[in-house]
Amino acid sequence: MKKRIFSVLLCMAMMASLLVGCGSSNDGGDDAKSEDGGSDSGKKVYAMVAKQAGNPFMEKMAEGFTEVVEAAGGEAIIKYPEEGKADHQITAIQSLISQGVDSISVAANDENALQPALEDAMAEGIKVNCLDSKVNADSRQLFVNQAGVDEIGQALMDAVLDISGGEGQWAILSATSQATNQNAWIDSMKEIMEGDEYSKLELVEVAYGDDEPQKSTDQTQALLSKYPDLKVICAPTTVGIMAAGKVLQDEGSATKLTGLGLPSEMAAYIGDGDDSSCPYMFLWNPIDLGRLGAYSAIALVNGDIEGAEGETFDAGDMENSPYTITDAGDGGTEVILGQPFKFDPSNIDEWKEVY
Repeated sequence: MKKRIFSVLLCMAMMASLLVGCGSSNDGGDDAKSEDGGSDSGKKVYAMVAKQAGNPFMEKMAEGFTEVVEAAGGEAIIKYPEEGKADHQITAIQSLISQGVDSISVAANDENALQPALEDAMAEGIKVNCLDSKVNADSRQLFVNQAGVDEIGQALMDAVLDISGGEGQWAILSATSQATNQNAWIDSMKEIMEGDEYSKLELVEVAYGDDEPQKSTDQTQALLSKYPDLKVICAPTTVGIMAAGKVLQDEGSATKLTGLGLPSEMAAYIGDGDDSSCPYMFLWNPIDLGRLGAYSAIALVNGDIEGAEGETFDAGDMENSPYTITDAGDGGTEVILGQPFKFDPSNIDEWKEVY
């Protein structure tokens, strides 16, 4: 693990050096926090459209994306829409088309709403992939997935079973109701929950915090008020789990928490005792997710791949390189970063220094 931590820290240091030397554009379009981007240098330009501004997971993903692009001699443009809504992402995509970028990588706020804009991009010869949260198969050439949907669903469902003691009420605190990754994981959890071993668990509500800290806080407080016997909240979103962790710990609630979170943000809430709201949680490395998104975009632009099942591409020193493209089960293809990783009291202090 220490070797892996060193590798990630080294990558972050390299990225910081590159940012100082080369510059990176964080252009959000008309409705985003940005610095104007664009390049007349002849470099290939690779753009990433995040879900929204102020999301730490997106910022870490953008770090990895930028590092790989600039190390390959390209220019990275990162767009951060002000709100996690499809229309803000559409505006960003249209701006990128007008700039004539070489590729667009998008973490989608809606699976279908971005289709016309992304089809326009592909019609202009721009390569399109998505990462973290997918668009439909007609809107992309490749989906860069964090981990298999069922693997995530199983890990989260088993955590709920374990933390609850195998019975009682539990709830989900998700991001937006249109977030494709969140919905896929939740659907998988519901299907897994039909097994006999989960029969004593009662899912009372799926609440939506829209990946906004205050709304996620309000939704957590509402869940505690409505369900005084609530045993577990599962938040498969980094913004939601941090908000919920603070509420539960501040209120000394007996309700426990699990889900997907950033170690640096959740370290204060992870522990074995009654004074810790989260026994353990899961995630993957968002920096590596951004790196893999960039490597796949570069391979698409260079013509090394077309996004077809069975194709492979190089991803530098990443652990599973070369990566193989597989069937995504929705009529399109995907490449999977790896398995979800468990963060608990035994390792959180190591990982909180990494990301």
